[in-house]
Amino acid sequence: MAMGGESRSKGAGATLAERLNHLFAHMHPPGAPYTNAYVAEEISAGTEEYGGVRVTEQYLSMLRNGKRTNPSPELLRALAKFFAVPVGYLLGDLSQPQVARVEEEVRFLAAMRDQRVRAIALRSVGLPPEVQDSLTTIISQFRQQMNLPSDPPEQGGDRRGE
Repeated sequence: MAMGGESRSKGAGATLAERLNHLFAHMHPPGAPYTNAYVAEEISAGTEEYGGVRVTEQYLSMLRNGKRTNPSPELLRALAKFFAVPVGYLLGDLSQPQVARVEEEVRFLAAMRDQRVRAIALRSVGLPPEVQDSLTTIISQFRQQMNLPSDPPEQGGDRRGE
């Protein structure tokens, strides 16, 4: 799980390229991130699921590097569906609290790809709330002892800069 120095939110105020790159980097199954070719093929092949939208690997690349900035609403809907985020996130139309909620879900899903994190989370299921609170306190104490921030940084940046 890479951590960078980027602290800007990927939603409000970010470019479409930044929001797309954020999703490509963090919204994928365990293993390697999705490639432009894979996403283009999935969207183009899933005609019913993605509304008949066709997109090429090259066009996705241009969207991600900012050379193209005005894709069709249909393509944005298909990309939002593929990455399981509201289309407003890609449009940059969400309020800051809505963006924060989407990005928190992205962080959660990225963290849950780590088998050890998933094991810790699953073991806490069913425990009384006060025990879960105690576990949170213990984890915070370990983070403090290791000179880590009290809250883990988001993938690709540090939440404190939002």
